[in-house]
Amino acid sequence: MPAGGGTTAIDANPREDSGSVSGRTGASAKSSSSAQVDLSGFQALRSVLRIRAFRRLWMVTGVASLGDWLGLLATATFASAQVSGDAAKGLAFGSVIAVRLLPALVLGPVAGVMADRFDRRYTMVICDLLRFVLFASIPIVALFSENAGITVGWAAIATFLIETITLLWIPAKEAAVPNLIPRSRLETANQLTLITTYGITPVLAGLGIAALDRILRTGNTTPPEWAEASNLALYFNALSRLAMALVVYFGIKEISGRAHDAKRAGQSMLRQFLEGWKYVGRTPLVRGLVLGILGAFAGGGIVIGTAQFFARSLNAGDAAFYLLFGTLFVGLGVGIGLGPAVVRDLSRRRWFGMSIVLAGASVLFLAVAIHLSMAVLGALLVGCGAGMAFLSGVTLLGGEVGDDVRGRVFAFVQTAVRVVLMLAIALSSSLVGLGGSWQVSGISVSSTRLLLLAAGVASIFTGISAFRQMDDKPGVPVLPDLWGSIRGRPLSAGEKPVGRGTFVVFEGGEGAGKSTQVGALADAIRAKHREVVVTREPGATEVGQRIRSLVLGKQSDLSPRAEALLYAADRADHVATVVRPALSRGAVVISDRYVDSSLAYQGAGRTLPVDEVSWLSSWATGGLRPDLVVLLDVPPEVGLGRAARRGAADRLESESVAFHERVRYAFLDLAAADPKRYLVLDATRSAEEITAAVLERVAGLFPEERPPDHEVAEALNTLAESEPPAGPEVPRERADQEAR
Repeated sequence: MPAGGGTTAIDANPREDSGSVSGRTGASAKSSSSAQVDLSGFQALRSVLRIRAFRRLWMVTGVASLGDWLGLLATATFASAQVSGDAAKGLAFGSVIAVRLLPALVLGPVAGVMADRFDRRYTMVICDLLRFVLFASIPIVALFSENAGITVGWAAIATFLIETITLLWIPAKEAAVPNLIPRSRLETANQLTLITTYGITPVLAGLGIAALDRILRTGNTTPPEWAEASNLALYFNALSRLAMALVVYFGIKEISGRAHDAKRAGQSMLRQFLEGWKYVGRTPLVRGLVLGILGAFAGGGIVIGTAQFFARSLNAGDAAFYLLFGTLFVGLGVGIGLGPAVVRDLSRRRWFGMSIVLAGASVLFLAVAIHLSMAVLGALLVGCGAGMAFLSGVTLLGGEVGDDVRGRVFAFVQTAVRVVLMLAIALSSSLVGLGGSWQVSGISVSSTRLLLLAAGVASIFTGISAFRQMDDKPGVPVLPDLWGSIRGRPLSAGEKPVGRGTFVVFEGGEGAGKSTQVGALADAIRAKHREVVVTREPGATEVGQRIRSLVLGKQSDLSPRAEALLYAADRADHVATVVRPALSRGAVVISDRYVDSSLAYQGAGRTLPVDEVSWLSSWATGGLRPDLVVLLDVPPEVGLGRAARRGAADRLESESVAFHERVRYAFLDLAAADPKRYLVLDATRSAEEITAAVLERVAGLFPEERPPDHEVAEALNTLAESEPPAGPEVPRERADQEAR
């Protein structure tokens, strides 16, 4: 069986390394039947990393992010090391951290205007060169200065300047990324970047600087001043910024240049600044995004500000505080990494609002936790909700906001987030100590819990408000839509939830024997007294029959795009009038062809852009996916020979062998991308063997109704009497070899 023979999926996009748009690679980027990008996690990452410009930017950004985290730790410890006394050390440490937040209050909005006004590539290069100089200057000044006040003062000034420059760099980089990759890959790219920036590099930085300090002090020896761990970390940070500047300048020329058009070229910075703020205020999507992100970070800030006092209310020590703090970041990584795989085809606008509601509800759970284990679970869920909201929000900003204002919107969001986070942490940590604590039925009720309750309620309210402003499926029930999306059956506007029916699709090239197997499966399921609806594409409805005569008639002279549109029209009517109503009744729907045929025939065979064909089919079906796809794989020369014996060939059967080869490999690639949903069978085997394998797999969809062996035998006998195997047999080894 050639299930493992499908080659790795490759997205045919001209910006990728593969470069060419071929049928062999085109359809393979799409998963089975979802009509959306639904690759397995590893394959999705590979697909994104094939894009040369993004791959280089991600690699150098990861190194620079490690340097930034090292720089954050090293700058603060460096400043505290220059003074003596616990109070002075604490003040120096906190002052350097506070200085990193101040530039956002002053220059944050202006940074967005500059990101949209000037060439983004040159903006990033110049900013990184300046940061290289400033990071390197901190330990150099300390090396040549004997005055601790001058050293700490310059560290604070340099940090302020670095953060000011960073405010210019971030919106330029964030606004440029969506121009490097296809829209369908933006979420995966953001996943990779966020996990690297907030999951991997912080841990590596903390472990690295601790290990470096331990190594340098091995044997009770004191390293020279220039070789202190904090100094080496700052040098590394400086060099990482130099590397970033060189890679962006010489290796990522695809980063877009000036974003504004000629009409805006003469506008003043003040006018562009006001335009950006007006855009945020008058655009429901952006307004909802900003409201939700700020609400989420305000709730997170309160959790961080009260965490230490909350740990004490649980009669736990500092270890519990560090555990909760670490669990929060673990949850953040889990939400970013696994969230899309869980919600699957759910609207990202809806996912954003629901993620914030999840985070708020988790804060409420955290507030009433009476045991450390409950608190850990609450912190994990808070992090998951925040991570999913962060990922979906950044993806929506990058994909939905116009390129001409994207820099200003990103700058506005990052500025507001820093301000809200700083205020939430400061106010919550100050207020938490004002109130006392009371014992109610043995449970400690303190101002900490009251603040967490308020934060949870506020986050839930914020999430609901953002959801209402951004909802792109008004009137569609939320929970059924979520459950349907998890099952691969998201709802469209005006549709009722799909019932507990089962959807099975047979796919394959010409002459694969799909009709024979559809009938055999239908008979076997009807024998179990279940309702079965047998259908096909195209032609299952009255409208579909007219379309079928157009797309398959040899006298028709259709362009590839017209053909794809007609198939989508048939599919939309088919799903709306046949498939969904049957599934809602709980019936078993067996279809001869579905979405994969468009991806294979129009995407690979006709070499149309697979993203467009995929989106078109997704829109037509509302994202409805089958529970099982049975792919009957047959070499084109065998299948076409069988089809020729049936009578006159239609338009598709009359295509060249090369066309059908592209179609065959596209089907195999789709199966390789989603093996759990597919059953790939060698269609050159006898019909009885294929039917037995299909019944065995379909039985897994009804574990409570697994057919006895004698019923399988009866179905096989009926099939053998009704239709003998068509065409010559091809040795199994040869078929496997060809598939591989």
